[in-house]
Amino acid sequence: MTEIERQNKVVRKIIQIDEELCTGCGNCIVDCAEAALEIIDGKAKVVNELFCDGLGACIQGCPEGALEIIEREAVEFNEEAVEKRLESLKSKEEAELKQVKQIVAEHSHQCGCQSSQTMVFDEQSDIKQVNEIKTESSHQCGCQSSQTMVFDEPTVQNEATGKITSTLRQWPVQMHLINPSAPYYQGADVLISADCVAYSYGDFHRDFLKSKSIAIACPKLDQGKEVYIEKIKNLIDVAKINTLTVAIMDVPCCSGLLGLAQEGAKRASRKVPTKFVVIGVKGDILKEEWL
Repeated sequence: MTEIERQNKVVRKIIQIDEELCTGCGNCIVDCAEAALEIIDGKAKVVNELFCDGLGACIQGCPEGALEIIEREAVEFNEEAVEKRLESLKSKEEAELKQVKQIVAEHSHQCGCQSSQTMVFDEQSDIKQVNEIKTESSHQCGCQSSQTMVFDEPTVQNEATGKITSTLRQWPVQMHLINPSAPYYQGADVLISADCVAYSYGDFHRDFLKSKSIAIACPKLDQGKEVYIEKIKNLIDVAKINTLTVAIMDVPCCSGLLGLAQEGAKRASRKVPTKFVVIGVKGDILKEEWL
């Protein structure tokens, strides 16, 4: 705290955070228009007293009741400082978004993309193209992402009998909704999976999900993917995960998820063993290796 800030201290209302109750979900940060809060080491904190207006808009979104308004001596709220902070954060976010778009572009191909193909599985496991769909998203380069395909129904071997039990150990699972500080991520083996993998690979639960915590995402259709990089970084640094597995489909745009994971790992201060798995559209493992 500077000498000027010490001199400007007054008794006023300000937010107080109970770190024992705080889970680091980030809801309060979204509700704080002044950007006075940040998640630091998995907990919400007031980054500077002069940014907090003490009105308590951040309280309503906290599911744990970890925030309250108290009255104590604090640095006076400074609206001009808030405006400068918001401008700085906006510039930083724009720069990060530009970087993420570049990362995704490097791992995604506009031509030959298969991620949106409509497919049916039939008997001989040969992919038969039955129709071409000319849409706005695929007409420019012959992209396969919207082509309709039919697969012959596979011959079932060693079909399991009885009820197959799910090995899912948590909720939520979507990348935008997960909290890297959640207890089931702490020291865990983590699987980051493209949405389509579980539908394509028949033994997904047994071979990939069992004993792991998971986050799922679609690198083609999800919005706000820049958030994913920070969450992956926090899984490594805050949750201190044990290993990271990235499962993607054998379609060019799906490789963007691997790119996001690699960037998150690059920004993390810790290093963790990372494996990536590529699943073919017919449900076979095409590649599995440690990075």
